[in-house]
Amino acid sequence: MKSIISDLHLKYAEKNWNETFQLVRRCMDKSRDESKPCELLVRSLEKLQEVFKASSMNAMRSRLEMIAKQQGMGFHITEDTCYLTADLFYLEVVLLPCGGVQEVKVAPHGGSPVSSESLLELLRSKNLTDFSVRLEGLFTQYNIPGDNDVKLKLFASLQYLGKDLQEISRLPREPQDSDAQMDMINNGRIGCLMAGKEDCPLSIQFYTTDGLKTSISRMEPVVQAAQVTVSLRDTTHALQTASVIPQPPQLDPQRHPVFTPLSEGPYETFPACFLLRLQPAIPMMSSFVKKLSQITDVTIPDVDLQWAPLPKLLLRASLSANSHGETLDEQDTVFTVPLPGDVMHSYIFPGAAWEASAQRAAVMDSIPFTHPAQVPALLELLRHQCTINTLLRSCLCASQGSACDLHFEVLPEADTSFSVTFHRPDADSLAVCEHSRQSLLLLLVNVFDSHQINCSLFGAGIMDSSTDEYVSSVLKRCVSIPMTLQELYSKLEQITSAPLSPSRPATTEAENDHSTLSITTVTNTNTLFSQSAAVPEDGFAVSDSACYAVSVAKSELLSEINTSPDVNPYPFTPVGVFSHWMTNNSRLSELM
Repeated sequence: MKSIISDLHLKYAEKNWNETFQLVRRCMDKSRDESKPCELLVRSLEKLQEVFKASSMNAMRSRLEMIAKQQGMGFHITEDTCYLTADLFYLEVVLLPCGGVQEVKVAPHGGSPVSSESLLELLRSKNLTDFSVRLEGLFTQYNIPGDNDVKLKLFASLQYLGKDLQEISRLPREPQDSDAQMDMINNGRIGCLMAGKEDCPLSIQFYTTDGLKTSISRMEPVVQAAQVTVSLRDTTHALQTASVIPQPPQLDPQRHPVFTPLSEGPYETFPACFLLRLQPAIPMMSSFVKKLSQITDVTIPDVDLQWAPLPKLLLRASLSANSHGETLDEQDTVFTVPLPGDVMHSYIFPGAAWEASAQRAAVMDSIPFTHPAQVPALLELLRHQCTINTLLRSCLCASQGSACDLHFEVLPEADTSFSVTFHRPDADSLAVCEHSRQSLLLLLVNVFDSHQINCSLFGAGIMDSSTDEYVSSVLKRCVSIPMTLQELYSKLEQITSAPLSPSRPATTEAENDHSTLSITTVTNTNTLFSQSAAVPEDGFAVSDSACYAVSVAKSELLSEINTSPDVNPYPFTPVGVFSHWMTNNSRLSELM
């Protein structure tokens, strides 16, 4: 082997890098499968191109050709111009003799080339990675399957959809956030719509935690987006072939736009539908997946989805690369979360509870729909799920091998609510037998939608009505369970340490039973911490005060607390095809 390497070194010692590039390209051209060049050679050429800057026109041509092939696009050259081509658009790149870029133009099908300053800047700065990402987005936008006639019609339909979404986004509304960008993303009917330019795919930013007071270092801001495109389907759907918003726009009494009815409007039936391609994909509860179909009247086949407990899917997709949990048994997992002030929390998600069929979830990467009127309702539903995911994910931001100050159990209560059980601050850590019922507290978190999060605290001696409002406001502000519980624990320490006053009488035994928390055996499916759990080798340990088992007496709690909203925040009853319109938890208005 050493002799072979030495011979190769001698053979290519006098060859320059330009010749090496050409050799790799020739090897790629000889690939057995012309549609898919040899992956090893592709990676080799990519690494070479990453290390060495393009210092000539030929070198830049080589890089652009590689990027075009990676996207499945064609590549053609003239004297100083490269063309990256697809069926419905092409990119025109004018090069300089030194390898620099003079101009970049994007031309959609049937349109004239338009200069793109953003793509030009990426190429001039040699940022080919981001350029490739942008090109991939454009290719996805214009890569419409089908024969030429269907492609052109669906492409036109997609363009009309984009114009109608822009019309909806311009409608006046009351701002809910002082930050205009945050308000547009989280509260806008269409979120923050990015459209209208040939070099920018039609996309929507509809949820973000950027700017929220989530000062846990491992919790990075989330920006949830969706690219709007069109795709073929096994079933046919009526799609617009022109704008479906009359000009000038007409408003109903609730100041929602009126759309052209299916029987009168410019619709044509295609074996296709529009898609919201989620970036990144979103784990969604089964009940939410059903609501998607109710809004759009487009079936999402269950067989195409892989179901799993929601916390497990969130952990897989966690933004924190260091997230991990310690397994106490085959199902239960403990996560330790660091907080400001060198405080450590541990959170356990009992596997049996989250494995229940009602709590199953699937990762959704695209949402089919057929009409612009459905988009606001879809975005509200997606925001709702994103809010639940953000809250639960805040407990999964794990740190390994640290002793914990406080321990919490997280249990599902309904598809939009969950509970967190923990010891009250004044509880004796060794008193885990007959007095543990009085020492336990339960925080019920109801997420009615992305704008309404309500918290209710249950347990012996909790009579301060302002506590619920305080905890709810903290959770809305930071969207973090650990930070909220840290604030709550501090407040409870103040309450329990203060002397009793006439305005805060002692709680009677009957009042304690009003929200009973009962001790269970370690074999209960809602086990918090098993006394027999072995300490992991990495040093993670559960303190003595946490070695007990608790569960919520559901029969008593459910009679006092409502774990689901009384009103469906996403009402959508298809009449014909599009009968309603929804904004910010309002009822969908009739499409005239």
